[in-house]
Amino acid sequence: MKIFVAATLLAIAFAPVQAMAENGFDGTWKGDVSSAQMPKKPDVSVLKDGMYTCKTCAPAYTIKADGTDQAVTGHPYFDTEAIKVVDDHTIQVTDKKAGKTVTTSTVTVAPDGKTATFEFTDSSNSNGAPVTGKGTSKQVAKGPAGSHATSGSWITTSFASLSDNGVTVTYKTDGDMLTMTDLTGQSYTAKMDGTEAPFKGDPGVTSVTVKMTGKRTLVETDKRDGKVIGRATSTLNKSGTAMHVSYYDALHARTTTYPATKQ
Repeated sequence: MKIFVAATLLAIAFAPVQAMAENGFDGTWKGDVSSAQMPKKPDVSVLKDGMYTCKTCAPAYTIKADGTDQAVTGHPYFDTEAIKVVDDHTIQVTDKKAGKTVTTSTVTVAPDGKTATFEFTDSSNSNGAPVTGKGTSKQVAKGPAGSHATSGSWITTSFASLSDNGVTVTYKTDGDMLTMTDLTGQSYTAKMDGTEAPFKGDPGVTSVTVKMTGKRTLVETDKRDGKVIGRATSTLNKSGTAMHVSYYDALHARTTTYPATKQ
């Protein structure tokens, strides 16, 4: 079971200065993962006969599950992965890039095989302290006969915790420009008319566009080498104290929604 971590408060972009002042978008916002609605489309993987296959990774890959670093291509956040089988219900996963550990995670399936818990430390797109968290998953389809308990189709049901640096973001406007900074060291400054601008600090996102589509709604589109990989629609409430965020993961065709509050 591959864990895809929604580690940052993704894609909130804002209006020009007049609308920003009127609606109160400027400032620091924090996402509430405890209220997040997770995607219903599952992650699918198989661990059997010493081999691990992540079928829903983009791109998919198959590696040896012997606890050693195995080369993985096509992923901007890691280039090797090690799958260690702890026992018949637990695995440990270590991702590295250029020899440096960027992500570690542990997945433990309950005795009945229907639910699992996971915890992780992720610095793959952080330039400071790693994002940490833990949560639960539910199996929606079993793996093949004879496969490890972590095999099959799984959906994330909840996050018990996610560190503040994974869910906090700050926005500031200057004329028709919007600057985003977050606690992981990611940033951009973009014109709020849909003009493409560089995205800094995230190896998986190379450019971004931001544009208002209504008085209270902003759309941010993230790209990797010209290809759209994600889009967030953020709608401010009337009091200006909270917003509803809907993030579409284009690589996996999944949508996550969550509230964010002004700090």
